[in-house]
Amino acid sequence: MTLASAFVLLFLVIDPFGNVPFFVAALKDVDPDRRRRVIIRELLIAYGVMVLFLFAGRPFLKVLGISGPALTIAGGVILFLIALRMIFPRRGQSAQEEIEGEPFIVPLAIPYVAGPSVLAVEMLMMSEDPSNWPIWLVAVTAAWAVTSVVVFFGSQVAERLGPRGLIAIERLMGMILVAIAIQMFLTGADTYFGRT
Repeated sequence: MTLASAFVLLFLVIDPFGNVPFFVAALKDVDPDRRRRVIIRELLIAYGVMVLFLFAGRPFLKVLGISGPALTIAGGVILFLIALRMIFPRRGQSAQEEIEGEPFIVPLAIPYVAGPSVLAVEMLMMSEDPSNWPIWLVAVTAAWAVTSVVVFFGSQVAERLGPRGLIAIERLMGMILVAIAIQMFLTGADTYFGRT
């Protein structure tokens, strides 16, 4: 995996365009003067969690005895399920959290930005090639930075693209993610059966 592919994968998994409506809804009761500060705080918390997990995830997998191929296959399955939800969302069910007052850590930082799928991808990257940690750190930082720009200007993005535009982008990202997920599954299976 290269820097570019790692960045694209992380950006697709974070799905900032899909999260824009959630951020707007979660912050609707927050004083407009505080919204930007809350968004910046939550994004910084999410970044801290992502960086921590990038370096702590691999030792955690060693303790559990999970092999690289198993993680690759599991990551492919998780990404596939996420991609299916992006392409075919459940009707009548909202993924938004009911929030009273100002959100703190949950749900904006976790799981909207630093969700389980992002953390799984980070573990996958580190387990494949831990010596490339500077590249993975740059990929995480770049994906987070672009996501931050999209989320920070979320209301303007939502107005410009409109509901249909946001849905179209999310569907497109989901279709790309399906292909990546299947490739991850095949790579994990090939590695496992190549060893045995």
